[in-house]
Amino acid sequence: MGAEAAATVAASLKALGDPLRLRMLSAIAADPRGETCVCDLAELSRVSQPTVSHHLRVLKETGLLRSERRGTWVWYRIATGRRRAVAALLDAFAPAALLDAPEGEAAGGDTAEGNAEQGEELRLMDARVARLAAELADAHTALDRELVAVIVRESYADLVRSAKLTRHLVPLTERFARQRLADLLRDRDAGPPQVLFVCVQNAGRSQLAAALLNRLAGGRVIARSAGSTPAAEVHPRVRSLLIELEGDAGAERYPKPLTDDAVRAADVVVTMGCGDVCPIVPGVRYEDWAIADPALAAHEGVEAIRDELTERVRALLATLPERPSEAQRNDRHEESRHA
Repeated sequence: MGAEAAATVAASLKALGDPLRLRMLSAIAADPRGETCVCDLAELSRVSQPTVSHHLRVLKETGLLRSERRGTWVWYRIATGRRRAVAALLDAFAPAALLDAPEGEAAGGDTAEGNAEQGEELRLMDARVARLAAELADAHTALDRELVAVIVRESYADLVRSAKLTRHLVPLTERFARQRLADLLRDRDAGPPQVLFVCVQNAGRSQLAAALLNRLAGGRVIARSAGSTPAAEVHPRVRSLLIELEGDAGAERYPKPLTDDAVRAADVVVTMGCGDVCPIVPGVRYEDWAIADPALAAHEGVEAIRDELTERVRALLATLPERPSEAQRNDRHEESRHA
């Protein structure tokens, strides 16, 4: 590497040495629109607009970003010549860094042998995540392969932060990433309405509300749930109710992080105790339900919460339009052909 190239790389790495800038770069790289409004980044970082603009200016000066002003807002995208490098950087470091154990807690102890074992585990996990990304990219040819890889990596990273059982991370990542990819491709004007329930931990209220709506709707509506700060697992009392409603599927439910993709794909977003965490998307209907947290309730209290949610869900269902699913439309088409 020549001196000039080394200076350029060093400047880029220095700019990315700030965690907030790294998060911003990751968010821009993962945005399905191929670009991100500065207003969205301010919401992501929860800092003032001038602070966001300062960090973006640093990234732009290093050549990592390009920007374009449209009316009031400035939109940012990864510079064309840097997209592959940015994707490679995020792919290489995110999973390993998140799985890295605190000092003194590495597998096998703080020894050369233990560190070697841990390094091998991380390499194997990175390889599994990369393989999953390739498989999902092959299955979603309508989406850019690099975008699919970013979504898989981010899905994995989000689950690592809250997952209790790391041995299930790759299967959970696949389920979560598949849903996110489906959200990107969803046409809100076609197919059954989609409702997103959001609470803080996605361990109680939102999980239960989604299960109730799916059962009551009988396929006429798709209900999903997410959390602004997901817990490690679903609350035990709520899980027992989910199993009653959904059987084995209820036993497999897990807390999921809230994503902008899920909000954009929804027709209705119902928040419960999580404040104004959802981005405002034109065309999406928002409701806020004051529902007690099952984690703070006794057994009888959890059942009362279930009953209250049932009534609210019934009322919500009555307001949703009836739109046939793709399978139902295909069935009707076949029936009309043979009529």
